Amino acid sequence: MRSPGGEPERLQTAFAASVFLLVVSALCLLPPGRRARAHDGAKGPALLEVGGEVKPGSEPTAPAELKVVSYNIRYRAGDDLKQLIKLLKEDPEIGGAQVIGLQEVDRNKRRTGNVNTARQLAEGMGMRYAWAAPPDADDDGEEETGVAILSVFPLADVTRVLLTHEGPEGRRRVAVGATVQIGKTNVRVYSVHAETRMPVEKKVEHWQAVLEDLRLHPEAAGAIVLGDFNTIKGKDVKAARSLFTREGFKTPFADDDTTWRTFVVQLKLDWLWLRGLEARSSGIDKEIDLSDHWPLWAEVRLPKS
Repeated sequence: MRSPGGEPERLQTAFAASVFLLVVSALCLLPPGRRARAHDGAKGPALLEVGGEVKPGSEPTAPAELKVVSYNIRYRAGDDLKQLIKLLKEDPEIGGAQVIGLQEVDRNKRRTGNVNTARQLAEGMGMRYAWAAPPDADDDGEEETGVAILSVFPLADVTRVLLTHEGPEGRRRVAVGATVQIGKTNVRVYSVHAETRMPVEKKVEHWQAVLEDLRLHPEAAGAIVLGDFNTIKGKDVKAARSLFTREGFKTPFADDDTTWRTFVVQLKLDWLWLRGLEARSSGIDKEIDLSDHWPLWAEVRLPKS
Protein backbone atom coordinates (compact mmCIF):
# COMPACT_ATOMS: atom_id res chain seq x y z
CA MET A 1 0.00 0.00 0.00
CA ARG A 2 1.56 3.24 -1.10
CA SER A 3 0.28 6.73 -0.38
CA PRO A 4 0.26 9.27 -3.21
CA GLY A 5 2.53 12.25 -2.96
CA GLY A 6 4.59 14.71 -4.97
CA GLU A 7 8.30 15.13 -5.35
CA PRO A 8 8.72 17.35 -2.21
CA GLU A 9 7.08 14.70 -0.08
CA ARG A 10 9.27 11.95 -1.53
CA LEU A 11 12.39 14.02 -0.93
CA GLN A 12 11.31 14.72 2.65
CA THR A 13 10.70 11.02 3.27
CA ALA A 14 14.04 10.02 1.74
CA PHE A 15 15.91 12.64 3.79
CA ALA A 16 14.19 11.58 7.01
CA ALA A 17 14.91 7.93 6.31
CA SER A 18 18.59 8.70 5.66
CA VAL A 19 18.93 10.63 8.92
CA PHE A 20 17.16 7.90 10.86
CA LEU A 21 19.40 5.15 9.49
CA LEU A 22 22.55 7.20 10.16
CA VAL A 23 21.52 7.61 13.80
CA VAL A 24 20.73 3.92 14.18
CA SER A 25 24.01 2.96 12.49
CA ALA A 26 25.93 5.11 14.95
CA LEU A 27 24.10 3.55 17.88
CA CYS A 28 24.93 0.07 16.61
CA LEU A 29 28.64 0.88 16.89
CA LEU A 30 28.48 2.03 20.50
CA PRO A 31 30.10 -0.41 22.92
CA PRO A 32 28.05 -1.72 25.85
CA GLY A 33 28.29 0.49 28.92
CA ARG A 34 28.75 -2.44 31.31
CA ARG A 35 29.15 -6.19 31.44
CA ALA A 36 26.11 -8.39 31.12
CA ARG A 37 24.42 -9.32 34.35
CA ALA A 38 21.92 -11.62 32.78
CA HIS A 39 20.87 -14.81 34.54
CA ASP A 40 19.11 -17.89 33.26
CA GLY A 41 15.99 -17.45 35.36
CA ALA A 42 16.91 -20.13 37.90
CA LYS A 43 16.78 -17.69 40.82
CA GLY A 44 13.69 -15.81 39.68
CA PRO A 45 10.32 -16.52 38.09
CA ALA A 46 10.38 -19.05 35.28
CA LEU A 47 10.95 -17.28 32.00
CA LEU A 48 8.89 -19.84 30.09
CA GLU A 49 5.17 -20.11 30.77
CA VAL A 50 2.50 -22.29 29.15
CA GLY A 51 -1.22 -22.08 29.86
CA GLY A 52 -4.70 -21.32 28.64
CA GLU A 53 -7.42 -23.66 27.52
CA VAL A 54 -10.14 -24.07 24.94
CA LYS A 55 -13.64 -24.44 26.36
CA PRO A 56 -15.00 -28.00 26.32
CA GLY A 57 -17.01 -28.62 23.18
CA SER A 58 -15.29 -25.81 21.27
CA GLU A 59 -12.24 -27.83 20.24
CA PRO A 60 -11.78 -26.99 16.54
CA THR A 61 -11.61 -29.63 13.86
CA ALA A 62 -8.49 -29.77 11.73
CA PRO A 63 -8.95 -27.26 8.89
CA ALA A 64 -7.55 -27.42 5.36
CA GLU A 65 -6.18 -23.89 5.85
CA LEU A 66 -4.70 -22.09 8.83
CA LYS A 67 -4.84 -18.36 9.51
CA VAL A 68 -1.68 -16.97 11.10
CA VAL A 69 -0.96 -13.49 12.50
CA SER A 70 2.34 -11.89 13.56
CA TYR A 71 2.26 -8.64 15.56
CA ASN A 72 4.68 -6.68 17.72
CA ILE A 73 2.12 -5.20 20.12
CA ARG A 74 4.58 -2.82 21.83
CA TYR A 75 3.53 -3.79 25.36
CA ARG A 76 -0.15 -2.93 25.08
CA ALA A 77 -2.22 -3.00 28.27
CA GLY A 78 -5.53 -1.78 29.69
CA ASP A 79 -8.03 -0.48 27.15
CA ASP A 80 -5.54 -1.01 24.31
CA LEU A 81 -5.32 -4.69 25.21
CA LYS A 82 -9.11 -4.97 25.24
CA GLN A 83 -9.22 -3.35 21.81
CA LEU A 84 -6.53 -5.74 20.58
CA ILE A 85 -8.57 -8.74 21.73
CA LYS A 86 -11.57 -7.38 19.86
CA LEU A 87 -9.52 -6.85 16.70
CA LEU A 88 -8.02 -10.33 16.87
CA LYS A 89 -11.53 -11.69 17.07
CA GLU A 90 -13.40 -9.48 14.61
CA ASP A 91 -11.11 -7.46 12.32
CA PRO A 92 -11.71 -8.34 8.65
CA GLU A 93 -7.99 -8.87 8.05
CA ILE A 94 -6.42 -10.24 11.24
CA GLY A 95 -9.55 -11.52 12.97
CA GLY A 96 -10.16 -15.20 13.51
CA ALA A 97 -6.57 -16.41 13.33
CA GLN A 98 -6.00 -19.86 14.83
CA VAL A 99 -2.29 -19.20 15.48
CA ILE A 100 -0.93 -15.83 16.62
CA GLY A 101 2.69 -14.85 17.25
CA LEU A 102 3.24 -11.73 19.36
CA GLN A 103 6.29 -9.73 20.42
CA GLU A 104 6.88 -7.21 23.24
CA VAL A 105 4.46 -9.04 25.51
CA ASP A 106 4.97 -7.97 29.13
CA ARG A 107 4.64 -9.93 32.34
CA ASN A 108 5.18 -8.32 35.72
CA LYS A 109 6.27 -4.90 34.46
CA ARG A 110 5.17 -1.61 36.00
CA ARG A 111 4.50 0.05 32.64
CA THR A 112 1.72 -2.48 31.97
CA GLY A 113 0.35 -2.68 35.50
CA ASN A 114 2.31 -5.81 36.47
CA VAL A 115 -0.22 -7.98 34.65
CA ASN A 116 0.35 -11.17 32.71
CA THR A 117 -0.42 -9.95 29.19
CA ALA A 118 -0.18 -13.32 27.42
CA ARG A 119 -2.54 -14.91 29.92
CA GLN A 120 -5.01 -12.03 29.61
CA LEU A 121 -5.00 -12.32 25.84
CA ALA A 122 -5.45 -16.09 25.94
CA GLU A 123 -8.30 -15.88 28.45
CA GLY A 124 -10.00 -13.13 26.46
CA MET A 125 -9.84 -15.18 23.28
CA GLY A 126 -10.28 -18.70 24.61
CA MET A 127 -6.88 -19.85 23.37
CA ARG A 128 -3.83 -21.67 24.64
CA TYR A 129 -0.56 -19.77 24.99
CA ALA A 130 3.18 -20.10 25.43
CA TRP A 131 5.25 -17.11 26.59
CA ALA A 132 9.00 -16.67 27.03
CA ALA A 133 11.33 -13.84 28.00
CA PRO A 134 15.09 -13.25 28.06
CA PRO A 135 17.03 -13.01 31.32
CA ASP A 136 16.91 -9.66 33.09
CA ALA A 137 19.95 -7.56 32.26
CA ASP A 138 19.10 -4.73 34.67
CA ASP A 139 18.66 -6.46 38.05
CA ASP A 140 15.80 -4.03 38.68
CA GLY A 141 13.30 -6.66 39.79
CA GLU A 142 11.38 -6.42 36.52
CA GLU A 143 11.29 -8.99 33.76
CA GLU A 144 12.28 -8.23 30.22
CA THR A 145 9.53 -8.01 27.64
CA GLY A 146 8.69 -11.37 26.11
CA VAL A 147 7.30 -13.17 23.08
CA ALA A 148 4.21 -15.34 22.83
CA ILE A 149 2.36 -17.88 20.72
CA LEU A 150 -1.42 -18.18 20.99
CA SER A 151 -3.25 -21.14 19.47
CA VAL A 152 -6.68 -22.74 19.43
CA PHE A 153 -4.89 -26.07 18.92
CA PRO A 154 -2.80 -27.95 21.50
CA LEU A 155 0.81 -26.84 22.00
CA ALA A 156 3.57 -29.39 22.57
CA ASP A 157 7.37 -29.36 22.94
CA VAL A 158 7.42 -25.70 23.96
CA THR A 159 10.93 -24.24 24.03
CA ARG A 160 12.52 -20.95 24.99
CA VAL A 161 15.32 -20.10 22.57
CA LEU A 162 17.88 -17.63 23.92
CA LEU A 163 19.18 -15.89 20.80
CA THR A 164 22.92 -15.77 20.18
CA HIS A 165 24.91 -12.66 21.20
CA GLU A 166 24.24 -9.80 23.59
CA GLY A 167 22.89 -6.42 22.63
CA PRO A 168 23.75 -3.13 24.34
CA GLU A 169 24.44 -3.35 28.09
CA GLY A 170 24.14 -7.11 28.11
CA ARG A 171 20.59 -7.16 26.77
CA ARG A 172 19.41 -10.50 25.40
CA ARG A 173 16.53 -11.49 23.12
CA VAL A 174 14.53 -14.70 22.79
CA ALA A 175 12.16 -16.68 20.65
CA VAL A 176 9.48 -19.10 21.81
CA GLY A 177 8.84 -22.27 19.84
CA ALA A 178 5.98 -24.75 20.01
CA THR A 179 4.62 -27.65 18.01
CA VAL A 180 1.02 -26.85 17.10
CA GLN A 181 -0.96 -30.09 16.88
CA ILE A 182 -3.60 -29.61 14.17
CA GLY A 183 -5.39 -32.93 14.07
CA LYS A 184 -2.77 -35.39 12.83
CA THR A 185 -0.59 -32.62 11.39
CA ASN A 186 2.21 -31.05 13.44
CA VAL A 187 3.42 -27.56 12.56
CA ARG A 188 6.41 -26.07 14.36
CA VAL A 189 5.89 -22.35 15.11
CA TYR A 190 8.34 -19.72 16.43
CA SER A 191 7.69 -16.16 17.58
CA VAL A 192 10.92 -14.14 17.43
CA HIS A 193 11.99 -10.75 18.77
CA ALA A 194 15.50 -10.01 17.53
CA GLU A 195 18.00 -7.36 18.61
CA THR A 196 18.12 -3.97 16.88
CA ARG A 197 21.60 -2.66 17.66
CA MET A 198 23.77 -5.45 16.31
CA PRO A 199 25.95 -5.93 13.20
CA VAL A 200 24.29 -7.93 10.44
CA GLU A 201 26.73 -10.84 10.84
CA LYS A 202 25.61 -11.29 14.44
CA LYS A 203 21.97 -10.85 13.46
CA VAL A 204 22.30 -13.79 11.08
CA GLU A 205 23.67 -15.94 13.94
CA HIS A 206 20.80 -14.57 16.04
CA TRP A 207 18.23 -15.97 13.61
CA GLN A 208 20.19 -19.19 13.12
CA ALA A 209 19.57 -20.05 16.78
CA VAL A 210 15.90 -20.48 15.89
CA LEU A 211 16.70 -22.67 12.89
CA GLU A 212 18.97 -24.82 15.06
CA ASP A 213 16.08 -25.45 17.45
CA LEU A 214 13.82 -26.25 14.50
CA ARG A 215 16.24 -29.00 13.41
CA LEU A 216 15.46 -30.79 16.67
CA HIS A 217 11.87 -31.29 15.47
CA PRO A 218 12.08 -33.22 12.19
CA GLU A 219 8.65 -34.73 12.80
CA ALA A 220 6.92 -31.43 11.98
CA ALA A 221 5.17 -31.45 8.61
CA GLY A 222 5.62 -27.69 8.29
CA ALA A 223 7.29 -24.73 9.99
CA ILE A 224 6.40 -21.08 10.59
CA VAL A 225 8.97 -18.55 11.81
CA LEU A 226 7.50 -15.11 12.39
CA GLY A 227 8.07 -11.95 14.35
CA ASP A 228 10.11 -8.78 14.67
CA PHE A 229 13.52 -9.47 13.12
CA ASN A 230 14.56 -5.80 13.43
CA THR A 231 15.94 -5.72 9.88
CA ILE A 232 16.45 -1.97 10.00
CA LYS A 233 18.93 -1.75 7.11
CA GLY A 234 18.75 -2.95 3.54
CA LYS A 235 21.60 -5.40 4.14
CA ASP A 236 19.69 -6.83 7.11
CA VAL A 237 16.69 -7.47 4.87
CA LYS A 238 18.88 -9.13 2.24
CA ALA A 239 20.58 -11.28 4.88
CA ALA A 240 17.26 -12.49 6.28
CA ARG A 241 16.01 -13.27 2.78
CA SER A 242 19.21 -15.17 1.93
CA LEU A 243 19.31 -17.22 5.14
CA PHE A 244 15.70 -18.35 5.18
CA THR A 245 15.52 -18.99 1.44
CA ARG A 246 18.61 -21.16 1.74
CA GLU A 247 16.86 -23.12 4.51
CA GLY A 248 13.86 -23.83 2.28
CA PHE A 249 11.51 -21.12 3.55
CA LYS A 250 9.22 -18.84 1.57
CA THR A 251 7.39 -15.66 2.50
CA PRO A 252 4.38 -14.05 0.80
CA PHE A 253 5.78 -10.58 1.56
CA ALA A 254 8.20 -8.60 -0.60
CA ASP A 255 11.39 -7.05 0.77
CA ASP A 256 9.92 -3.55 0.43
CA ASP A 257 6.66 -4.35 2.26
CA THR A 258 7.05 -2.05 5.26
CA THR A 259 5.79 -3.15 8.68
CA TRP A 260 6.93 -0.35 11.03
CA ARG A 261 6.77 3.41 10.98
CA THR A 262 7.75 6.49 12.92
CA PHE A 263 6.78 9.90 11.58
CA VAL A 264 7.57 9.69 7.83
CA VAL A 265 10.01 6.77 8.07
CA GLN A 266 8.78 3.26 7.27
CA LEU A 267 10.88 0.08 7.48
CA LYS A 268 10.51 -3.65 7.02
CA LEU A 269 11.18 -5.15 10.44
CA ASP A 270 8.67 -7.99 10.64
CA TRP A 271 8.61 -11.30 8.77
CA LEU A 272 6.46 -14.37 8.31
CA TRP A 273 8.36 -17.36 6.92
CA LEU A 274 6.81 -20.68 5.82
CA ARG A 275 8.32 -24.07 5.07
CA GLY A 276 6.27 -27.02 3.89
CA LEU A 277 3.25 -24.72 3.80
CA GLU A 278 1.68 -22.59 1.08
CA ALA A 279 0.31 -19.07 1.62
CA ARG A 280 -3.05 -18.73 -0.15
CA SER A 281 -3.56 -15.08 0.80
CA SER A 282 -1.77 -12.54 2.97
CA GLY A 283 -1.61 -8.90 3.96
CA ILE A 284 -0.33 -6.17 6.28
CA ASP A 285 -3.14 -4.45 8.17
CA LYS A 286 -2.08 -0.81 8.11
CA GLU A 287 -5.41 0.38 9.49
CA ILE A 288 -4.47 -0.89 12.96
CA ASP A 289 -2.47 1.69 14.90
CA LEU A 290 -2.17 0.23 18.41
CA SER A 291 1.61 -0.14 17.97
CA ASP A 292 4.42 1.34 15.91
CA HIS A 293 4.33 -1.98 14.03
CA TRP A 294 1.59 -3.24 11.75
CA PRO A 295 0.30 -6.81 12.02
CA LEU A 296 1.02 -9.34 9.27
CA TRP A 297 -1.39 -12.15 8.41
CA ALA A 298 -1.49 -15.11 6.08
CA GLU A 299 -3.94 -17.88 5.26
CA VAL A 300 -1.87 -21.01 4.83
CA ARG A 301 -2.76 -24.31 3.19
CA LEU A 302 -1.76 -27.20 5.42
CA PRO A 303 -0.06 -30.34 4.10
CA LYS A 304 -2.28 -33.39 3.84
CA SER A 305 -1.79 -35.72 6.78
